[in-house]
Amino acid sequence: MEWLAYLLIGMLAGLFAGLFGIGGGIVIVPALIFVLTTFQISDVFIPHQAIATSLATIIGTAAAATVAHHRRGAVHWKIVKVLTPGILLGTWFGASAASWLSDWWLIHLFGVFLIIIAWQLFQQPTIITQQRSFPKTNVIITVGAVIGAVSAVIGIGGGTLTVPFLVRHQINIRNAIATSSACGIPIAIAGSISFIIHGWQQPELPPHSLGFIYWPAAVAIMMTSIPMATVGTRLAHRIAVTALKRWFSIVLVLIALKLLLQ
Repeated sequence: MEWLAYLLIGMLAGLFAGLFGIGGGIVIVPALIFVLTTFQISDVFIPHQAIATSLATIIGTAAAATVAHHRRGAVHWKIVKVLTPGILLGTWFGASAASWLSDWWLIHLFGVFLIIIAWQLFQQPTIITQQRSFPKTNVIITVGAVIGAVSAVIGIGGGTLTVPFLVRHQINIRNAIATSSACGIPIAIAGSISFIIHGWQQPELPPHSLGFIYWPAAVAIMMTSIPMATVGTRLAHRIAVTALKRWFSIVLVLIALKLLLQ
C-alpha cells in the first residue's frame, strides 16, 4: 500500500507540474506528510523529510517537463541563465533555514502558502494589464534568490513565484510556464544537496534515508511523476485549464486547512 500511495502521488504531482507549471511539491509535500504519518514510517522530522523528498523528485519532474517544453521552443533559456545564480544561492540558504525550523513552523508555513497559491490560481491572472519591462540583471538575481529561498523552505519547484513574475514582465503565459519548469531544476538540485548535508547526522531518521531525503518515496514518485509531467505539458498546450485550476484551488484550500488545524 505504501508504494501504491507513492506512485499515485507521483502521477498527480507530475500531471499538475506539467499542466500548471506550479511544481509537484504542492501535491507531494502534504501527501508525504500524510503517508509518512499513516504508515508510521517516521516519528520525527516528518515535514523536513516531506520537503526534502519533494525537492529530490522535482529534479526528475522538472527535467522531463523542461525537455517537453523545449521541444516546442517555449523555454526562454536566457532568462533561466540569469535567474539561476540567485536561485542557487537562495535555495541553499532556504534549505539550511528549513533544516533548523521546527515541525510546527514548517507545517504552518506550508499551509499558509497553499492558501496563497489557491487564491492565485482561483483569480486566473492570465492577462496582467500593468506589464513592466524586464528588470536589470542585479534585480533578476535578487528575485531568483527570493524564489529559491521560499521554494526550498516549502519544498516546491518555484513555479508559483516564477510564473507570475515572468508574466508581469511581458512573457507569454505558456513561455512563462516552460521557463519556470527549467528554473525548477537548479532549485531542486541545490535544495536536495542542502537537505542531505543538514540531515546527514540525524540518527532518528528511518532506514534508506539520505540526509532528510527518504529515497523509497523519492524513487517511486519519480517513476510516475516524470512520464505524467510530459502528459501534463502536452495538455497545457492543447486545452483550456481555467475551470480545472479553480477546482484545484479549492482542493488546495481543503488540504491547507487540514494541515493548519491538525
